[in-house]
Amino acid sequence: MPTVPYRDPTEDVETRVADLLDRMTVEEKVGQLLVEPATGSVDEVVDTVTSNVDRHHLGQASPFGREDAPDTPEAMVEVANTIQAYAVEETRLGIPLLLISNAVHGNAYAKGAAVAPHNLGMAATRDPELLEEMASVTATELAVTGAHQNYDPICDVGREPRWGRVFETFGESPRLCGAMGAAKVRGYQGDGIAGEETVLATVKHFPAYGEPVRGEDGAVNELSESTFRRMHLRAHAAAIEAGGGAEAVMPSYAAVDGFPVHGTRKYLGDLLDGLEFDGFVVSDHHGVRMLHDDHQVTGSLRESTLAAVGAGMDAFLDQPAAGTYADALVGLVESGEVDEERLDESVAPVLEAKFESGLFEDPSVDLERAKETLRTDDHREVALDAARESMTLLQNEGEVLPFDPTVSEVFVAGPNADDLDHQFGGWSRGDNEDGVSIRDGVAAVTGDETSVTFEQGATMTESRDLDAVARKAASADVAVVAVGESQYIHEFALAEKSGETGEFPTRSQLHLPDAQRELVEAVVDSGTPTAVVLVTGRPLAVADVADAAPALLMAYYPGSEGGTAVAETLFGEHNPSGTLPISMPRSAGHLPTRFNRSRDTDVVGPHEHPASYDPLFPFGHGLSYIDFTVEDLSLSAETVAPDETVEATVTVRNAGQRPGATAVDCYVSDVQSSRVTPVRELADFARVELDAGDAAEVTLGVDVSDFGVRQPDGERVVEPGAFEVQIGDETARFAVAE
Repeated sequence: MPTVPYRDPTEDVETRVADLLDRMTVEEKVGQLLVEPATGSVDEVVDTVTSNVDRHHLGQASPFGREDAPDTPEAMVEVANTIQAYAVEETRLGIPLLLISNAVHGNAYAKGAAVAPHNLGMAATRDPELLEEMASVTATELAVTGAHQNYDPICDVGREPRWGRVFETFGESPRLCGAMGAAKVRGYQGDGIAGEETVLATVKHFPAYGEPVRGEDGAVNELSESTFRRMHLRAHAAAIEAGGGAEAVMPSYAAVDGFPVHGTRKYLGDLLDGLEFDGFVVSDHHGVRMLHDDHQVTGSLRESTLAAVGAGMDAFLDQPAAGTYADALVGLVESGEVDEERLDESVAPVLEAKFESGLFEDPSVDLERAKETLRTDDHREVALDAARESMTLLQNEGEVLPFDPTVSEVFVAGPNADDLDHQFGGWSRGDNEDGVSIRDGVAAVTGDETSVTFEQGATMTESRDLDAVARKAASADVAVVAVGESQYIHEFALAEKSGETGEFPTRSQLHLPDAQRELVEAVVDSGTPTAVVLVTGRPLAVADVADAAPALLMAYYPGSEGGTAVAETLFGEHNPSGTLPISMPRSAGHLPTRFNRSRDTDVVGPHEHPASYDPLFPFGHGLSYIDFTVEDLSLSAETVAPDETVEATVTVRNAGQRPGATAVDCYVSDVQSSRVTPVRELADFARVELDAGDAAEVTLGVDVSDFGVRQPDGERVVEPGAFEVQIGDETARFAVAE
């Protein structure tokens, strides 16, 4: 019996998709656009998915990547293989399921996975190649446990430090966010999505989410058109266009200029068409229902669904998704409000992804391979390299660091010194055991001859036996105090170890609670040389801590190998090379403190707002144990056309006594323009590794078209005139010709 075209692997994907679409009913097509986030035990997940395959022809499911989801290789493989077998063997057309996870810094909801620093820490590495490698590790660990798509990368530009999702961003520079997001897309998808170690990338939360009013998650982003395009859209565009192009996009919960993205063609479909995006758009969880429940721009689920389809939505993620949207979508097609041709346009890229992923040939996964692959030594080493490179030394008064690893006694304290859940950060399992804490990392780095004593001293918000802290600190040679934030997501809803939402961490408070500050003071007052480690998702306001302690290390949420990376940095095995991807304010009252803020005026004189925009530690700040110099800036041209690239070359020299790495950031300022432009913007960046005494020429690119200004008619134009380039303390100018 001849094989039908859609089942023939020798046919091209376009032919297979067209053939399968021709055979499908409206109900079966709609089913391919439903994403069911099944939760619970293995049996509960299997029952939820298979029943919805029966009733609603379910085509997609998200059974992984949440706290209440299967999390062992055995459970994940059983779920994947059972529901795939059902979809293939028990349905009329035998269409396999697209299975999805939410793995934003490694397969962090799977026991034993290699977990990298969260994105804010990864941005501090200034190392897209390492991030691409880590994303490839994540893709492999997802694929072997049954997932085909990852709801990542997050390309939101974090311009509001109070926001509870800043740790998921790559910081406040659209250039940095775009480059790092693009690296993740390449790492997840490889040369294409076909293969056993790749997954579909999902760029989110398009096109603007990172500047919510008051830092409240999902609040409107009140942006001018020029700020929206210059600061937000640019980052998402870079990731969407990366490699062969991202396969999926997820919209923002927020409204832009009063228009909810999930229901607005201007801010979704039209923008994606302009970027020549040819994948599919999947809603965020509940995002379509929010149109009537929260934004109140529609009156019912049916109206919201129609608005979403009109905006360019293809797939619908909700709980429950199948029953909720199946009837609405089928009804809209049957009534003629949505053409079946429009329905086919949504289904086609979903089917295409399934064909390209090889699911029609074999959707099953192998348990032994899954167990062998999760957190291998090679994968752990990549996560460790990422944590090492992210370490950002903020302060080192009197060169108290690095500590001598042969000291007799080290005192370790703090709520984040021995808590892996805090160290992993949000979007991770809440009972992590597979990792190295800071306390354990210090013990391993210092060796058997050094005594490591410990006293927690504080929870997030409550003091604990500060008298014992003072005694132990006074008897030690050096002290390490790990403070900061606990694990949370969104509006800090999972910060269960510090109490209910509203207690620290919360968006209303960027300074450390009294208990943590008192702990730092108790250790410092002992007279023992002290290093404070910040394990945190956001740029906290720590001016008082910086005044008290001589050394301050920003560790971000460093992941499973973070304790090793912190200890190696404090005790000199690793030279700190991290560079802040976001400014750290002096207080919440000083916000905003962005490096790329718009130029302002001095109407009443500088005494009226002294250092009002000066952060405690600026974007691009990061100290080293090595003296690196940047010299001899030269430009490839003095005059260029608006569509050209200027190459900026400097000599970077390691003037120290040990090998190490440093970041090199290239900034550009428009000297005079018809509209107010940023004080400076990041044009390019690089990470440079040098042996002691060595030097290297480093060339960075300035894409002149990035520095256009939006005209009254909406066109973006690079205006003629002078532009200043700055790398380190070196500056030079080029001109854009008339």
